[in-house]
Amino acid sequence: MFQSLLTLGAGNPAEHVYNHVHLGAKTSEGWWVWSGNQGNLVLSMVILIVVGAWAAKKIGTGPESEGSGRYITKNKFAHMIEVICVYLREEVARPLLLDRTDKIMPFLWTLFFFILVNNLLGLVPLLDLVHLLSSDAKANHATLVVGGTATQNIWVTGVLAVIAAFFFNGVAIKRLGVGGYFSHMTAGAPFPASILIFFLELASQIIIKPFALALRLFANMTAGHILLATLFSFAATIVTQPLYIGGPVTLISVVGGFGIMLLELFVAFMQAFVFMFLVTVFIALMDHHEHDHSHDHTHDHAHGHGHAHGHEHAHA
Repeated sequence: MFQSLLTLGAGNPAEHVYNHVHLGAKTSEGWWVWSGNQGNLVLSMVILIVVGAWAAKKIGTGPESEGSGRYITKNKFAHMIEVICVYLREEVARPLLLDRTDKIMPFLWTLFFFILVNNLLGLVPLLDLVHLLSSDAKANHATLVVGGTATQNIWVTGVLAVIAAFFFNGVAIKRLGVGGYFSHMTAGAPFPASILIFFLELASQIIIKPFALALRLFANMTAGHILLATLFSFAATIVTQPLYIGGPVTLISVVGGFGIMLLELFVAFMQAFVFMFLVTVFIALMDHHEHDHSHDHTHDHAHGHGHAHGHEHAHA
């Protein structure tokens, strides 16, 4: 039993975090049919569908026979989900998206909860638990159909970023029109400078912003999870070293790992929020000039109207 604890002391802590092949070639250069990250993605989809449908039923308005109680959410966990959704819509998105908030929120909610669930699943050491319970599984390098951290995979975060880029560019084109979309990128600069600004803005919209989204999520989830795996890897010291050495090291490892685990829970929520918030900002940035212009026009019109009104009173 104690020997099975050595799985926590893998030579490479990243093995606890990276994607594991379940069906196919078991090498980094090979191909695979199914991997742990793919399983996590499917599992997260199932969780979102099941929990989302259940929460919607608990949050939804009940029959009129319940009176005022029909507006009360029927479950504390569903109420927490409702609070998160309302906060993201009213306090984060609406100040930026204004009249488009209700139409765009379903996509933003989906991004947030999909990333959040995958971040949290990455904190569950499914493969390590199997190795702890079965020495044969560890010896044969057995893998599960789920495992690892999907949002640590640059291909997963890259696809999420590409989907987000298609969305915020598509929304901008729908809002401004094709001509308005491209003219917006010149920022009203004169001709010589407008060309350079246009290509910089175009590169930002289709390359830089998606790359930043993908890399930010990938780097944060990789660093935090590897740090957690590294700390817990020292827990096996109590088995391999004398008690006076292994005891304190193991204690520090467990206490420190617990603290990092709490931090990782916070990071899981924070990174889901940051990804959603940045997409919201990118959508708003392709619209703010239009609002500023309208605001200035309205202000000038009101000022002119007041000035003319004052002249009329003076003549009277």
